[in-house]
Amino acid sequence: MKGQDGMEEITQERTDEDIKMMIVMRRDLGMRKGKIAAQAGHACVEAVLHAIRKVPEGKWKETEEGWTAANEDLETYPVLSWLHEGQKKVCVYTDGEEKLMMLAKELEERGVACSVIRDAGHTEFHGKPTITCFATEPAPASKLDPVTSALPLF
Repeated sequence: MKGQDGMEEITQERTDEDIKMMIVMRRDLGMRKGKIAAQAGHACVEAVLHAIRKVPEGKWKETEEGWTAANEDLETYPVLSWLHEGQKKVCVYTDGEEKLMMLAKELEERGVACSVIRDAGHTEFHGKPTITCFATEPAPASKLDPVTSALPLF
């Protein structure tokens, strides 16, 4: 069904694969709750902006009911499906910068962009810039789960 702008509107939700964003936090840093929320927020915003930049202009739009895109574009650009279906996010943790970076590298090798956040260290970490977390771009579970499914929920 075509909308007023001529763009084919979504006629059904994706049911073939779960699209989600993974947020991977470092638990070993002992961050305060507010700091954790801020760091996760930075990661999520950066990851979504990165994913949206991949979508060519005119492939999606915002309406009163939410985001609209052609069905074939939902398959090509998972962020569009994710925006339409409610922005599922899962927050998990690991301990240590080395493990966090290894996970991000493995996801990147699977074709999933990760937004790694390095805190400047002004309020915590004694002035030392510190990698705190990363968020993935919205992606199919089949790309994320082999790397993240064993991580504990935060």
